Amino acid sequence: MIPALAIILVFQLVGEVATRGLGLVLPGPVLGLMLLVLSCALRPALAQMLRPVVAGILGHLSLFFVPAGVGVVAHLGQFRSDGLAVALALTVSTALAIAAGALVFRAVLRWTGGSEE
Repeated sequence: MIPALAIILVFQLVGEVATRGLGLVLPGPVLGLMLLVLSCALRPALAQMLRPVVAGILGHLSLFFVPAGVGVVAHLGQFRSDGLAVALALTVSTALAIAAGALVFRAVLRWTGGSEE
């Protein structure tokens, strides 16, 4: 378990160093994740080694929302004054994200010759 976690964190570190060193606008963890996915595709043994740890992390993904909840409680006064704007922004952005996902899905179906049913 520890070696698998270390590998995941090393990929995040490599991504962070690369983005800062090269001045990329892409966040370091995103670049690290892309490198990790590429490495797992090239070396399936790496993917098999990481699978149990990644499944455990995904199984407890809700814990990653605890800091966001603490932030909301800590800034409750700000939410009282700007709560309507925040709720509207969240609602509109969620609707736009769902619509964009549906449009991309339909486009991919057309390109691949799949059926919409």
